[in-house]
Amino acid sequence: MASKQETMEVEKSEKATTPHEPEVIYRGVKVMPLIIGNETFEKLGTLGTSHNLLVYLTTVFNMKSITATTLVNIFNGTTNLATILGAFLCDTYFGRYKTLGFASVASFLGMLVLTLTAAITKLHPPHCKTVGNEKCSGPTTGQMTFLLTGLGFLVVGAGGIRPCNLAFGADQFNPNTESGKKGVNSFFNWYYFTFTFAMMISVTVIVYVQTDVSWAWGLAIPAFLMILSCAFFFVGSRVYVKVKPDGSPLASAARVVVAAVKKRRLKLPDQPWLKLFNNTQTTSVNSKLLHTDQFRFLDKAAIIESEDEIKSDGSSAKPWRLCSMQQVEEVKCLARVIPIWASAFIYNVANTQQQTYVVFQALQSDRILPNTTFPIPAASYAVFTMLGLTIWIPIYDRLVVPTLRRFTRKDGGITILQRIGFGMILAIVTMLISGVVEEKRRSLALAKPLGIEPRRGAISPLSGFWLVPQLTLIGVSEAFSIVGYVEFYYKQFPENMRSIGGSFLFVGFAMSSYLSGFLISIVHRITSGLSMGDWLAEDLNKGRLDLFYYLVAAMGVVNFGYFLTCSNWYKYKESFSTEVVEVDMKPKQSEKHVV
Repeated sequence: MASKQETMEVEKSEKATTPHEPEVIYRGVKVMPLIIGNETFEKLGTLGTSHNLLVYLTTVFNMKSITATTLVNIFNGTTNLATILGAFLCDTYFGRYKTLGFASVASFLGMLVLTLTAAITKLHPPHCKTVGNEKCSGPTTGQMTFLLTGLGFLVVGAGGIRPCNLAFGADQFNPNTESGKKGVNSFFNWYYFTFTFAMMISVTVIVYVQTDVSWAWGLAIPAFLMILSCAFFFVGSRVYVKVKPDGSPLASAARVVVAAVKKRRLKLPDQPWLKLFNNTQTTSVNSKLLHTDQFRFLDKAAIIESEDEIKSDGSSAKPWRLCSMQQVEEVKCLARVIPIWASAFIYNVANTQQQTYVVFQALQSDRILPNTTFPIPAASYAVFTMLGLTIWIPIYDRLVVPTLRRFTRKDGGITILQRIGFGMILAIVTMLISGVVEEKRRSLALAKPLGIEPRRGAISPLSGFWLVPQLTLIGVSEAFSIVGYVEFYYKQFPENMRSIGGSFLFVGFAMSSYLSGFLISIVHRITSGLSMGDWLAEDLNKGRLDLFYYLVAAMGVVNFGYFLTCSNWYKYKESFSTEVVEVDMKPKQSEKHVV
C-alpha cells in the first residue's frame, strides 16, 4: 500500500542541491498522460499517411510506380537518417524538451502542407483514369516543390521526435527510487502499447478515409491530430523535468580517434591495462569497461608522453591528445557494433518490399471482403504485419524464452545475436513465399482476370488474403531481428551513447531504404532491355515481381553468411562488475542538470 502511494506522489530528487541549481521535482505518472498523449496523436497523425503515401503519389500525383516507390524509399531513408542529426543536436545543444517541441510543430506543418496538396486542385495534377498512366499529366515543378516541402517538414519532425521521445519520458521519473524505476517500466509498456494501437488505427481507419472517402479529409484528420499532439506536449511545459544537454558522446569518440592518429608511430606497452592512462571520472554514468585486444591501434590514444599534462583531478589537460583507457574502450564498443549494424541494411530490404510492392500486389488482387461488397484498402494489409509482431512477442516472452532458458541457462533463452540471426532466416523464407504467391497471382490474372485496376491492369481473382502469410511472417521476423537489434544497441553501447544507439536503428532503416531504391532502379534499368520484359513493370501482370523477390531472398542468404562471420568475431561488452553486461531497461543513477 505504501509503495502505491509513493508511486502516485510527486517525487523530489535525493541529490543534494546547491544555491545555483534548483531542486529537481519528478512528477512521474502525473505527466505521463501528457507525454503518452503527445506520442499517440503524433503517431496517429503521421503513420497512416506514411503507409499510404505510395498510393497517394500514384493516384493523386499521377506518378509511375517506379518513381513513386523510389521517392518513398528516399523519404523513408532521409526520415530515418535525420535521427542521427536530431540525437546529436539534442544531446549537444538544445536538450530533449526544446527538440521535441520544435519537431512536433514541424510535423504539424508537414501534415498541413500535405493536406493542402490534396484539398487545393492547383496543388496537384488533374485526376486521371487512363489505364497505364503514360497519358496522365504529372505534377508541375511548383506542385512537386510544394509536396517536397511538406515531406521535408515531416523529415525534420521525425528526426527530432524519434531519438528523443522515449528518453524524455524516462526523464520524468526519479532514477534513485524504486517507484521511479517502476514508473519507467510502466512508461515503456504504455509507450509500445500506444505505438501499436496508433499503427493499427492509422493503417485501417485513416487509410480507409484517405482511399475510399476523400484524400483531403484523410489528410486533414492527421493534421488535426498533430495539433492535439502539440497541445498535449506544451500543456505540461511548466512541470516537465528538462535535462540540460551534456555534450555529445560523439565528441569523445572523435578525440580518441584523433589522439590515436597523432600517436600512431608510438609502440604499445606489453601490459597496456597497467601502463596506459586509466583515469575514470566519478561523475560518469558509464560502467567501467575491461581492456580488450580488438582495435589495439586505438590504445595509442592512452599512451602518456612527456608533453602530456594531467590536471589535479586526474583528467587530461589536452583531451584531443591524451584519452583514458575507459574512453578508448567506449569507442571500441562503437567500432564493434558497426559491422553487426551493417548487416541490418540488406535484412531490412525484405521488410521494405512488404511495405511497398505488396501494396501494388494488393491493388491487382481481389480485395473484396468475403460475403460483402467492401473493398479492403490496399495499404491496410500492413496491419497483419503488426498483428504478427504483437501476437508473437508475448508468446515468445512468456512461453518460448522460459522453455529455452531451462536448456541454455541464458536469461534471454538465446543470445541477442542468435535472436537477430533467426529473424534473418524468417525474412529469407518470407521473400520465397512472396515470390510463390506473386507467381500464382500473376498467372491467374492473365488467365481469369476479375476486372481492371485503373492505370494498372487486370485484377487477379486470387484473394488479397493470400498476402497475409508473408506479411504475418515478416512481422514475426521483426519480433526477432528488429527487437533484437534494439536490445543489442541498448546493451552494447556505453550508457551515455544510448540516444545515439537508438538512432542507429533508424539510420539502419535509412540505409535499407536507400539500398532498396537503388536496387529497384538498377533492376528496372537492366531488365527493361530483356526479352521477358521489365521485372518491375507498371502493370505487375506484365512484369516478373516474383523474380525480384527471389533476388532479394538470395541477397538475404549472402547477408546471413556475412552476419554469421561478424557474430563469430564479435566480443560482448565486458565490465569490471559483470562478465557480460546485461543492462535492465532502466536509467542508470546519474546526475541530471535542470534548466
